[in-house]
Amino acid sequence: MNPRSIVITSQDMQRLQGLLSHARQQGAEEAYLEDLETELDRASVVTPENLPGDIITMNSTVSLRDLDTGEASTYQLVYPQDADLSRGKVSILAPIGTAMLGYAVGDRFDWLVPAGVRRLRVDAVLYQPEAAGDLHL
Repeated sequence: MNPRSIVITSQDMQRLQGLLSHARQQGAEEAYLEDLETELDRASVVTPENLPGDIITMNSTVSLRDLDTGEASTYQLVYPQDADLSRGKVSILAPIGTAMLGYAVGDRFDWLVPAGVRRLRVDAVLYQPEAAGDLHL
């Protein structure tokens, strides 16, 4: 994980803490839960109305660029029950989902994969629920 602070909404914080609690009760893999918990512990929390529009939040659609290959990919950050990688929907409990939460356009972060570490940059937040006024998502 990355040491710099991330920004999330109070609504996402509340929902993600509930998700962690539920996932632990269901016996989810603890390493993934600990990674998300670490990210939440270092987050700056703001109200949805005060969130800048270039921050990755839950249900955001983003363009990420691999800094080693130059390849761009588009993902939507979702809750586990909505995950579908074939449609670009990445669970917050997946390593890349946890890694991208709270970063802004231009930020760089690392994603640990079996073959090593991928270095990624946030190129664009194509859709953010808070900026679109979709606070119910």
